[in-house]
Amino acid sequence: MPRNRAGQAPALRSVVTLLLMLVCAGPAVAHHVGAYTPRDNEVSANFKQIKFSVQAGKFDVARRLFDEGALRRELQKQAATLPPGLEASIRGALDARDARTAEAGLMVFFAALVRSLALEADRQLGDASVPAGARVAGGGKMLEAIWRYYNLVDFAVSQRDPKAATAVRLAFEEAEGYVKAPAPSPERMRPPLVQIARVLAGVIEASSPSARRDS
Repeated sequence: MPRNRAGQAPALRSVVTLLLMLVCAGPAVAHHVGAYTPRDNEVSANFKQIKFSVQAGKFDVARRLFDEGALRRELQKQAATLPPGLEASIRGALDARDARTAEAGLMVFFAALVRSLALEADRQLGDASVPAGARVAGGGKMLEAIWRYYNLVDFAVSQRDPKAATAVRLAFEEAEGYVKAPAPSPERMRPPLVQIARVLAGVIEASSPSARRDS
């Protein structure tokens, strides 16, 4: 028995050491694409409420959440950059209890938000009047916003266009890598952001209400 207890001590120390390593590694792992979930704001929280209501078959609740929520207010604010008829398409799908069309409309909305953020980030990164370090720091904050919104619809994009979803994730990871690089390089961050905008423009065009009507 004493020999067994003595033998257990090194094993116990090994387990404790492993747990400590995992805890210490947690924050770094959590920020990799696919694992990191940004904190919600009003728009993303409202989207989740609508999505869960649709999944539960409570379309009347989803319609009310859409009509009264922050997502629709943001949609109306961004109307000039969105495909025509998007709001009406989402509302009509909720009224018709058409989960797939509602999901497609919401995906298009968030894809358009991300595209606009990526283009704005590219513009800010190209502003040579701002120090490089400040531009990269600002780009990092824009990337957080980009991932907050894209993360909501990555699965929907993947179902419709797996190559596009992969391209967005890879471009995001590339841009994020430049944020963490020892020397700030705003110019190197710009191409992956432009890639995100370009890829999502194709997703939006293929999934917009007019494209679905013509198919």
